[in-house]
Amino acid sequence: MAKEIEGFIKLQVKGGAANPSPPVGPALGAKGVNIMEFCKRFNAKTEDSRGKIIPVVVTVYKDKSFDFIVKTSPAAVQLLEAAKLKKGSPESNRTKVGNVTWDQVKAIAEDKMTDLNAFKIESAMKMVAGTARSMGLIVDGTPPWGAEATAEA
Repeated sequence: MAKEIEGFIKLQVKGGAANPSPPVGPALGAKGVNIMEFCKRFNAKTEDSRGKIIPVVVTVYKDKSFDFIVKTSPAAVQLLEAAKLKKGSPESNRTKVGNVTWDQVKAIAEDKMTDLNAFKIESAMKMVAGTARSMGLIVDGTPPWGAEATAEA
C-alpha cells in the first residue's frame, strides 16, 4: 500500500552543502522531517555538483518519512556560467551584460529538457533564449531553425 503524502517542499540548495541552517532547517522542521537525515542523503547524492544551486522537491509522508527528487540547475544559473558572469542586467531591456551562443543555449536546453514542458529541443531552446534575454544576455548568431526569430529582439 502506498504511503499517504502530507505535502511537498521545494528548495534550492547548493549541491553537497545542505545544512540545518535556513532555508533547509525551518522548511523541513515545520513538516517534522529529520533534517540531518535529509542533509546527509542530499549531500551524498549531489556531491558531484558541489557548489551549484540545485532545486529539490521533498515529498513528506504522514509518518514523517520523506523522499526527494533532485532537478537540474536553473537555466538562469547555467546561462550565467556560460557567459562567465556573476549576475544578470538590472535593466535587461536597456543594458546588455554579456553574450551566449546558440550552441551554449542548445547544451543548456538539452540538460534542462527533463524539467521543461517542451517536446522538441527547438521549443526548449526558445525558452532558454527567452530567459537569456530577460537576464540582459544577447544570443549570438541565427537560430538553428531559421531567421524568423531574431536573436536581439
